[in-house]
Amino acid sequence: MNIPSRQWRLAVATAAGLSIAAHAADPIKIGISIAQSPPGSVVQGVQVKDGLEIIKDQVNKAGGALGRSIELVYEDNQGVPEKGRAATEKLITRDKVVAVTGGHQSSVCLAEIEVAKRYNVPYVNTNCWSDDVRKKEYPQVFNPGNYNSRVGQAMAETIAAMRVKRVIALVENTDYGIGQAKAVAEALKQKAPSVEYKYETLDRAGKDFTPAVLPLRANPPEMILTMLLPPAAYIVMNQLYEQGVAPSAKTWLYDGAGIADYPDFWQNVKEAGKYMLEFGLYHPQMKTPKLGLEVAKTYQQRTKNEPNRLIFQAADSLLLIVDAIKQAKGTDPNAMIKALETMKFEGVRGEFRFSKESGYKFHQWVEIPYVNYQLTEVNQPVSESLLVQGPGIPLSVDKLKKPAK
Repeated sequence: MNIPSRQWRLAVATAAGLSIAAHAADPIKIGISIAQSPPGSVVQGVQVKDGLEIIKDQVNKAGGALGRSIELVYEDNQGVPEKGRAATEKLITRDKVVAVTGGHQSSVCLAEIEVAKRYNVPYVNTNCWSDDVRKKEYPQVFNPGNYNSRVGQAMAETIAAMRVKRVIALVENTDYGIGQAKAVAEALKQKAPSVEYKYETLDRAGKDFTPAVLPLRANPPEMILTMLLPPAAYIVMNQLYEQGVAPSAKTWLYDGAGIADYPDFWQNVKEAGKYMLEFGLYHPQMKTPKLGLEVAKTYQQRTKNEPNRLIFQAADSLLLIVDAIKQAKGTDPNAMIKALETMKFEGVRGEFRFSKESGYKFHQWVEIPYVNYQLTEVNQPVSESLLVQGPGIPLSVDKLKKPAK
């Protein structure tokens, strides 16, 4: 049957309009590369995913971005750089994601940002602390999370205030661990040049660290710093405690990796965690924006656990991408990158802009808030720990407690 010319044109136009509308309603895909299986830090991966899912649900409930829902596409990088590189390549070329986020192990991030740069896709670094991620100065890479130089300065100030003279750091053999150990060394030159400081690298996949621990029992330093992720971090802590090295009346234990708020922390360390001093990025006594309180409440309802910094960091990572899409009025990568560079962002942790300064501050939230607190009882939730420093709260080392022996 022949269709009259006018009717035919109307039918074609209607079909085309429906096709465009359907395409416009397609979800916006955002790639998530995290460790979901060993040897990566699976605990971190779970927490990052929890934070992302909370924000995804909030955004979609509010209508999505530009009338389109947000879809998160996950890939397991296993904490291995090569797998992270492959995961990011797949997300960009096969899944057609408009941005990638979730990164929480520095060596993996360093591999993934090369792919993001090659394909000119925005990459929001959730929790990779290595300064080297920033020093690449890739336009596509943005860093709303913590960084080693920030930790180095904070830990050096605390060490100086505590007036310890001999400090040994046990660090994982990764870009993060070695980078942070060096950052502390540089900061100590300014803050406490008289401190005798050295670090020893440990295999993050190791199971027995007694060869590194036993010499410390014979000649204990005044402070031991730990810069490792679980499970290695937990093993080291337990072996330091079992050998009577730290925490003890002679030796402080100061963790620089922020592990005390992990959901599985106490079940893995027990007595070894009592009296540990912790560098952290969140404490319930910190002033938290309304949106942050909402995310915290949702997380507690879903998991029955206290919220921690990874939940908030993941939430802000996704919110940044969503805001960039809205400000760019689409998913063109260059427009999104420009939006990220120029926007004044207000997220779950407060307001900030990304720095354009060269070096480790490039595309970084420079003044990211941090805290120092001490665990004084076994199974103590962070909310009940002893806060000795925080935003607007000066460092008070006189509050710290030591074991009797």
